Amino acid sequence: MNEIILANKKNGMQVLLLTILTELLSLAGIIVGAIFWEQAELAGQPFVWQAILCITSIVVCCIAWIPAVGLKILKPQEALVLTLFGKYIGTLKGEGFYAVNPFCVAVNPAASTKLKQSGDVNHSNNPLSADATLENALATIDKKISLKIMTLNNNRQKVNDCLGNPVEIGIAVMWRVVDTAKAVFNVDNYKEYLSLQCDSALRNVVRIYPYDIAPGVDTTGDGVADDGSLRGSSEVVVSRIRDEIQKRVDDAGIEIIEARITYLAYATEIAAVMLQRQQASAIVDARKMIVDGAVGMVEMALERLNQGGMVELDEERKAAMVSNLLVVLCGNHDAQPVVNTGTLY
Repeated sequence: MNEIILANKKNGMQVLLLTILTELLSLAGIIVGAIFWEQAELAGQPFVWQAILCITSIVVCCIAWIPAVGLKILKPQEALVLTLFGKYIGTLKGEGFYAVNPFCVAVNPAASTKLKQSGDVNHSNNPLSADATLENALATIDKKISLKIMTLNNNRQKVNDCLGNPVEIGIAVMWRVVDTAKAVFNVDNYKEYLSLQCDSALRNVVRIYPYDIAPGVDTTGDGVADDGSLRGSSEVVVSRIRDEIQKRVDDAGIEIIEARITYLAYATEIAAVMLQRQQASAIVDARKMIVDGAVGMVEMALERLNQGGMVELDEERKAAMVSNLLVVLCGNHDAQPVVNTGTLY
């Protein structure tokens, strides 16, 4: 169902003033009719028109307030979806004071649903909270749909990555309603629908990627291995999550503006083991760099000795020198040299 912008809306202030004026005139008619009715009765004269005036004024006073039921006040970035006897007649948009058909009913199934937003305090855990009770009561009365950009912070989920490692991940999704008719009539509760689709899309995308770079893993689905990972390719991952959520919520009239990863870590049961693996990998990389540097320094030392002609070393002495230099340069502790005061051979 496509959105219809309500066109036959009236100025609410004019209707309000007209209602008040009608009520005042009807009260004045009741008072005047009663006074003339009493005077005619005392004078023994017929009081037909006085009775008609009183009865008519009373009827008008009882029904003149009905147009006031159709008065609606909208703040910026708010909308009202209206139905008339069960039929969708349009959406009221734009800040202002409006008057619509008093028999119209505003519809918003998600009015009392509270998503986990940034900075929200969760009162639902305390059933005796007065703030929660009052908030739910006001939400039930107020059927307005917010068109503002909102942030959904879903709870952290434990998902297995493509290598089977359990990963805890949380996302923040920026979203807004762009089609109020779809949001109200195409799904039962568009807020709960969005939250569930975010969870499902997150799981589908995360299980494609490894937590860290793993050579030979295909994350694009084209059969070609790449170097994508949750930790190293966050922009690609969140873009894919956003597109996945958007495809799922198009029918609900929701636009996904942005998605961001707010938390990413290994699950607690394997976090210590993965930390040891990362430390071991870092140690191996550091050792490799140290050995490469040490070999280069040994080569430079041998070349300088050969160029200067200071010492002639045979292959055995060269091997011993290389061994000593590598031990000194690659050792974890400072070397304690031994000075040779004898002959070279």
